[in-house]
Amino acid sequence: MFLFRWIRRTITVIVVLALIAPAYGISQVWRAANNPVVRQADVIVVLGTAQLNGKPGEALEARLVEAKRIFDLGYAPTIITVGAGAPGDRTTEAASGKFWLRSNGISSRKITAIEVGRDTLSSTKAYAEVMKKRYVSDVIIVTDPFHCARSIKMANDEGVLATCSPVQTGPNTLDNSSYRYLIREAAAYLAFITVGKRGIQISDRLPEADIVTKVLP
Repeated sequence: MFLFRWIRRTITVIVVLALIAPAYGISQVWRAANNPVVRQADVIVVLGTAQLNGKPGEALEARLVEAKRIFDLGYAPTIITVGAGAPGDRTTEAASGKFWLRSNGISSRKITAIEVGRDTLSSTKAYAEVMKKRYVSDVIIVTDPFHCARSIKMANDEGVLATCSPVQTGPNTLDNSSYRYLIREAAAYLAFITVGKRGIQISDRLPEADIVTKVLP
């Protein structure tokens, strides 16, 4: 009898967790995307995504546009672009982002390109290390709306105080993003706060889930 009750309770707990966990992940991603909080910070960080030979893709350009907007509003005095290149690339996401910002009126002295990271976690660790060396701790992350929750959580875990300013233009705005992007990010968020805490990292290079990163010729 005791064994039967134990098995039944175990199954009940598993079923409850199977129902609650996805709902929790979706709620966290949805809330961060729909209720962004942006405050004064030490630096703005533009998370990288696709570029081609120095030309930002649609998604990256939208992030750069948003970074310039909040920089011009005085939310932070400096910008960090981050991101490595794909195999065979002649330049990097970070370098192409810096070039775009310089070409659009921001002084090179105000921009740091960290040419590291092909996924969110490695990029986060790279810019967090630079911030710590500068003795600064507040960051505004610029990325897609559904990417905000995971980006903030990773930054906080690296000892950085983060808010997120999601893109307001481009293909991955809140209005343009599909439910598949939401579900993908909810799954990635849950993976990070569970197995990610044990050092098991899941790459961002998962099925694109209608996330637009392409570069138009």
